[in-house]
Amino acid sequence: MELELLDMYRRLYSAYGPQHWWPADSPFEVCIGAILTQNTNWSNVEKAIKRLRHATALDPESLNQMPSEQLMNLIRPAGFYRQKCWRLKAFIRFILDHGGLAKLATLETGTLRSMLLAIHGIGPETADSMLLYAWTRPVFVVDAYTKRLLARLGFLPHKVSYDQVQCLFHKHLPRDADMFNEFHALIVEHAKQHCRHVPRCHGCPLGARCIQASERGDPPRT
Repeated sequence: MELELLDMYRRLYSAYGPQHWWPADSPFEVCIGAILTQNTNWSNVEKAIKRLRHATALDPESLNQMPSEQLMNLIRPAGFYRQKCWRLKAFIRFILDHGGLAKLATLETGTLRSMLLAIHGIGPETADSMLLYAWTRPVFVVDAYTKRLLARLGFLPHKVSYDQVQCLFHKHLPRDADMFNEFHALIVEHAKQHCRHVPRCHGCPLGARCIQASERGDPPRT
């Protein structure tokens, strides 16, 4: 399995190159983006981030003091703005109560993850995105794209838990934050280019071992 995952990583990297994730100017902005990107696409998050930056509100103190209605208006492009406002406020209170991001960075990964998951509205994908991209911890981020791709490649069944997918990467790959960073970003790019809900199998760099491509009769790419 280790060799298969490494081969998948190398094929994706060869096809798409380095992705330079996460697109943010600071660890705090990464965390804000991780909350805003829930149930929406990144282009909408970028619009909301731009509005926050224009309002000089991309720091914990400013967002903590900002009236909720104003924050809702600023993040409206990201959708579900009421829910996300309360989630942002809860996360910001958590940061301030624990001495800031730098202080939290001194905590052991498992402890910090448990604390993040205890915050209202933060689930495993959001918490792990923060851990990997803001705190450079070696935790693999699992999303719907990852589950879809692994199922189509035959690594896992379609119905599988977040922890089961993450365990596959943690068990069979080196615990390396840089590699996990690139691998997750490459999977997202691959899902946009080829492994869509309705797949575009022609030219897929993983087509040689894809079960769905084989069933469709698409010629394998070696």
